[in-house]
Amino acid sequence: MVDRRTVITALPLLWLAGTRFAAAAGPLVLWGPPAAPSIILAQAAATAFPAAVAADGATFRTWKTPDEMRAGISSGSMEAVVVPTYVAANLYNRGLGLRLVNVLTDGLLYVVAPPGTVAGITGLKGKRVAVPFRNDMPDYILRRLLASAGLTPGDLDIDYSGTPPEAVQMLLAGRVQAALLSEPAASGAIARAHAAGKPLAREVNCQQAWGSVAGRTTIPQAGLAVSEKLAARIGVPGLEALQACLVAALQVVRRDPGAAAAAAAPAFGLPAAVLEQSLATSNLVVRTASAARDDLAMLFDVLAKDDPRIIGGRQPDTRFYAL
Repeated sequence: MVDRRTVITALPLLWLAGTRFAAAAGPLVLWGPPAAPSIILAQAAATAFPAAVAADGATFRTWKTPDEMRAGISSGSMEAVVVPTYVAANLYNRGLGLRLVNVLTDGLLYVVAPPGTVAGITGLKGKRVAVPFRNDMPDYILRRLLASAGLTPGDLDIDYSGTPPEAVQMLLAGRVQAALLSEPAASGAIARAHAAGKPLAREVNCQQAWGSVAGRTTIPQAGLAVSEKLAARIGVPGLEALQACLVAALQVVRRDPGAAAAAAAPAFGLPAAVLEQSLATSNLVVRTASAARDDLAMLFDVLAKDDPRIIGGRQPDTRFYAL
């Protein structure tokens, strides 16, 4: 639960939001992928959620594929959703009214392979590598890392999968020699391999490798975005109350990762122990979009270098940054 001090500190902000703007009718659904940043959302939904945002509290649900997520945003059924940050920029620039509230991770992407088999990005040359979500964030990041190392996707044998669990299964079955995985999929693969007596390790930390691409080791990979409709309904004070709730939830996750993982495990379909282990390598944060703007702009520039359509043709303007 959010501790008493956090609640007391937030009360003036919540009161202000509640007196000026209308909260959502019924529970607000917080949507996120089965990835580590969603643990923050699950924790927020299970604790003292601000009435200024949703008078009946909140629930957490997962989206499984980028197509499901995009369809939910387009239809208006997903009003508050964790997305890859470039997706938020793309949909905003295309006029779908999606605005970024915050960044929830500074990067959680790893190349997982048997220990000692991949020496950096260049060590992927000639190997068969599983990559989830073709033409999405993991694929885009890998392509930029390869280019920085003087390689092209053709120098690898890339085997695309529809979901991270599929990529994990390919790796465990020996169909590929390495897999590009986000957390908690990376931790899950390592745990399952260990149980089978076939060790795996995070052979490449993509965040560290990103330094050769962008001159910084921060990848603002995902964040919470809200629809224009929700933003207008709760106003800036409501968005600030939502941000404060997520900050408090991250504090709880850090203070008691075991309990937070146990609470989130049913929604993820993963053992709580795996979720708990993944927290140490997920680089979770709750930074407002404006505070992360320099890192976001750098990421968007790098991703759009070869194809500006990835971010909708241009850097998003100031309005994109909801907080």
